[in-house]
Amino acid sequence: MPTDFDDTPFADNLISVKTDLSQQQTADWTPGAPVMTGLGCKIHADQMIPVAEGIALAADIAAPEKPGRYPAVVVFAAYSHQLQNTGAPTGTNETGEGPVFADRGYVHVVVSRRGMGRSQGDSVVFFNDTDVDDHVAVIEWAASQPWCDGNVVLFGTSYYAVVQPQVAARRPRGLRAFFANGTDTDYFRQIVMYGGAPQVDFLTLWMGANFTDGQERMHVPPIVRAVLSHVFNSPLKKLWEPAVRKRMSDIMDSFKKNKPALKYRQLFADWVFDGKTRVTNSIPAGPHAHLDRIEVPFVIIEDMGALNLHRFGAHEIMQKASTPADRKWLIMAPPEYALPVYRWQLEALAFFDHVVHGADNGYATQAPVRYYADGAPAHECRGAVEFPVPGARKVRYHLASGGADAATHRLVSSAPQDGSNRWGAVPFRAIVPPGLDEVANPILTFDAVIDEDTEYVGPVTLSLRFSCTEIDSHVIARLGRVDEDGGYHLLSMGSIRPACRKIDDLRSTPSEIVLDIDAPEPLVPGTPVTLRFSLTARPVVFNPGERLRLDIGSRTDLLRSDVAHGYEQFDMVVPPYFSRNTIHYGEVSYLDLEQRIA
Repeated sequence: MPTDFDDTPFADNLISVKTDLSQQQTADWTPGAPVMTGLGCKIHADQMIPVAEGIALAADIAAPEKPGRYPAVVVFAAYSHQLQNTGAPTGTNETGEGPVFADRGYVHVVVSRRGMGRSQGDSVVFFNDTDVDDHVAVIEWAASQPWCDGNVVLFGTSYYAVVQPQVAARRPRGLRAFFANGTDTDYFRQIVMYGGAPQVDFLTLWMGANFTDGQERMHVPPIVRAVLSHVFNSPLKKLWEPAVRKRMSDIMDSFKKNKPALKYRQLFADWVFDGKTRVTNSIPAGPHAHLDRIEVPFVIIEDMGALNLHRFGAHEIMQKASTPADRKWLIMAPPEYALPVYRWQLEALAFFDHVVHGADNGYATQAPVRYYADGAPAHECRGAVEFPVPGARKVRYHLASGGADAATHRLVSSAPQDGSNRWGAVPFRAIVPPGLDEVANPILTFDAVIDEDTEYVGPVTLSLRFSCTEIDSHVIARLGRVDEDGGYHLLSMGSIRPACRKIDDLRSTPSEIVLDIDAPEPLVPGTPVTLRFSLTARPVVFNPGERLRLDIGSRTDLLRSDVAHGYEQFDMVVPPYFSRNTIHYGEVSYLDLEQRIA
């Protein structure tokens, strides 16, 4: 087993990597002085880390130029690491910037899983037990290296975050803490089957962007990566980045046209054609049943703009981990979709300094839950001792008719009312005559005027008495704030497949109603059933005169926000049938919110 870095060509560090900390770095606070700074950085590209007999994984390692023993920051995923540190706006550039960590006294280790790039072996099913074994082996390898002081922490976004609680539950030797930005706990319901429907839009984008033959063969010399970092992080970024954001939807659509490597296409087919239940789907379960085994300190970032990916897992980890209450933190972050993902690095470094070095830098005094409320002053971060927030008052709005289906209907806090309204459910991208919306409105809209200063923070639950003219459909609900000038602010979304309306009590949490989709119960056309489901939580502050708006339809493309506005949303290929969908008003058609009491 090697005990030092493999040979590093001189040219690899001829040009230093240019970094960029212009994205949000901390949750509205200024940490105390770092334990170490000004240590520089040396890149050690494509290092081979042994994880099993005859198997080694490739990694890029950024270490301080000054010799010594430092904590290691391990970042593990299925992606190629070839474009890390370039500043390129790619979907896998989510590891943070190695030189930022190295300069502060950490060795940044970015690892590609088996079968990707120079990593040896072969692996297809993501997040499998072999991956976790390899991740444990990398952590223990790093802790034993002469350049490491024996302390290992984890960092990263999305895939790099999803694997962190999974491996933390294994309690590997040397692991001291983790910092996960956008994670999941139940891979079946949170990644593959969202709201009872396959996530084909996301999966197609994900595989086309990251798992083509070209991605697996990619090799970019370190000196080229450094040059690219100066190009992407130059002052010209102020010009090209806004243009990229405006075209993000088009860029994503172009990725969907890429052909993934054969093994990934086979996996896609397995997931969306055959894997309709937990038993038949090959994706591993995830750590949701073992979160109580997590004992190390951690920070979870929940991006409130990710409306159908990486949301509810953050709350489940906070609620179930055995980590002491004063050693775990949740940050509910404002919507932001930017590539590469270079945010939260300074927050993570302050956290690591506090945990690993015992630094008195202010982290110990941060609230266990920090959140950004829509409608509050910009950049204001509010605190709570946990989520759901203790002492919050449940507020129930009943749905009530405002007249014709296309009219604006009402959310009322008074006694429930009788009646019904309906909308037309049209399959995603179906060919229909122009003007069909005029005779079959696709959305029902409900409004309530808020007459006093109000802060809602907590789980959002929608209950509907529902019927339709088919054996199944799909219901998408969107919650928003309408300001005094008429501007609309998207808050949260949720979805349910009516045939999968049974609630999974064992997996449900205080933040989420989990649906049991393993045994669908087809609807009887025209016969009402009760649908009860969660919307994503988004704290919000209302001023008097502003309106709370609820929209209900059947298609995400009619209700979502463009990713250019900061929201990471994926279209769902629903509903499955043309149908008339009806909401029957009364006792069980309501919206539940939680109001924070000052």
